[in-house]
Amino acid sequence: MPLHLIKLSVGATSFSDHKEWVAERAAAARARGEPAHHVHITRMTPKRETELLDGGSIYWVIKGEITARQKLLAVEPFRDKDGIGRCRLVMQTKLVAVSPRPMRAFQGWRYLDAKSAPPDLKGSAESLSDMPEAMRKELRELGLL
Repeated sequence: MPLHLIKLSVGATSFSDHKEWVAERAAAARARGEPAHHVHITRMTPKRETELLDGGSIYWVIKGEITARQKLLAVEPFRDKDGIGRCRLVMQTKLVAVSPRPMRAFQGWRYLDAKSAPPDLKGSAESLSDMPEAMRKELRELGLL
């Protein structure tokens, strides 16, 4: 069973905003002659790499809700120019909308087991992800989401 990571998407205001950011970074990588993957650099290296790479994803928290995920392709520890240990989290560029779930802010990343991961949204996922948070919350409370 895969293990996932959960991470804040700092600065993103919506699913579409995060999707545009990923597309821009992939385009920049292509322009440099690199593979068009989405790479996120963290300070800490996950210790459970084997489980993460067995079908795991990074679930993104956008504006206080888990909203999207990207399939994790590689975990690459390295040392930066100052000799500080870092880690590249390499993901597919495809962003998948998930059933929004409230999540408080935290630093860094956290592990997320498969049983706790929100399911993917079907249908018009982007429009639901772009819906104002208050409206999504009210619809969830009414049992409509």
